[in-house]
Amino acid sequence: MEIIILTGMSGAGKSLAANYLEDMGFFCIDNLPPDLLPGLIDSFARNSGSWSPDEEIRRMAFVMDVRGLSLFDGIFPALGRLDQMAVDYRIIFLDAADHVLLSRYKQSRRNHPLAQGQGIVEAIALERTRLSPIRDLADDVIDTSNLTPNDFRNLLYGMFSVSDRDERMTILIQSFGFKYGVPLDCDNIIDVRFIPNPYYIEELKLKSGLDEAVRRYVMSFEESNKFMAMQEEIFEYAIPFYIREGKVRLTIGVGCTGGRHRSVVLAEDLANRLRDNNLRVVIDHRDIEKDTRYRSDADEDKS
Repeated sequence: MEIIILTGMSGAGKSLAANYLEDMGFFCIDNLPPDLLPGLIDSFARNSGSWSPDEEIRRMAFVMDVRGLSLFDGIFPALGRLDQMAVDYRIIFLDAADHVLLSRYKQSRRNHPLAQGQGIVEAIALERTRLSPIRDLADDVIDTSNLTPNDFRNLLYGMFSVSDRDERMTILIQSFGFKYGVPLDCDNIIDVRFIPNPYYIEELKLKSGLDEAVRRYVMSFEESNKFMAMQEEIFEYAIPFYIREGKVRLTIGVGCTGGRHRSVVLAEDLANRLRDNNLRVVIDHRDIEKDTRYRSDADEDKS
């Protein structure tokens, strides 16, 4: 279990960091009272065996800072209890220059949590004093003064990536049938209706693109292979720029007439091509079971 304690100066980017960590697969809790941390982690540890592998929470990040006012003073007893429990954790402290923090507060027009009865400059100075002991304990101190959001995201990705895949983005490849409508959330649409349709081959009609016979038929055409090679080249070129711009989810729709044969085969083909490039890819066949003609014909064959 990987546990991150995220703290630091107000305005240094903790909320942004929590969003980025969540995109990387962390279960994040913001503004947690430190006293609750040991019990929460103990509860997760004791119940982890009851979850399925897909549901198990293995990476957690907890944001704790002076927004909790006097409750934040409980962070050192909480860390002591974690040490007694032999829990491994990593403290990340986010910082920025005073003038940068002041500028960010002016731009956001939000009040500093310690600015009750005093100005923001005084509140920042007080916060530095209060956070100095936890800053000294931090495993990593990140100065965000000169980091753009994308720079910050890439830095965190470099620190917490757990594989060779580029996990800054999830790519969803969804096959669909144009007769049922184009998926509303697609960023890119690939129309493969120009490829000969297996539906008109009697022995393939009742099968789907997940069947090997259909896959062989669709991929037997030179245009299928050449077209998919071109798509691979396009996405290999474009995806790094999507990532650079901070996009965390890219949805690619692959459509044929009914969403059962050609689009399924070529969606699977594209997924395999992109996975070969160490990208995190998820695939979904939206309409593979929608056409009742296939089910009714199959049922008649069984009777």
